[in-house]
Amino acid sequence: MNKSEMVQVLAERTGLSRADAARAVETVFDPETGVIALALRQGERVQISGFGTFEAKQRRARTGRNPRTGTEIRIGPTVSASFRPGKALKDAVRPNG
Repeated sequence: MNKSEMVQVLAERTGLSRADAARAVETVFDPETGVIALALRQGERVQISGFGTFEAKQRRARTGRNPRTGTEIRIGPTVSASFRPGKALKDAVRPNG
């Protein structure tokens, strides 16, 4: 499912117009101004009960290898977004069997 399909489903299930559903999806998921991205930038966790937790994780500096030449390279510290699914989401996607 892509973003436009998500907007369509949200509009159908809630009775919102497509424009309102698109604004709702953008408000939550936009990488620049979305609620989740802003919270992560401020160092906060976004925990949605039953769904999962979004966090900004710090990675320490490390030494890596250039796969083409094999020489060692220094990789600086980074911060990246991570998502850990909640139990209810894990259970929902687990095949019944």
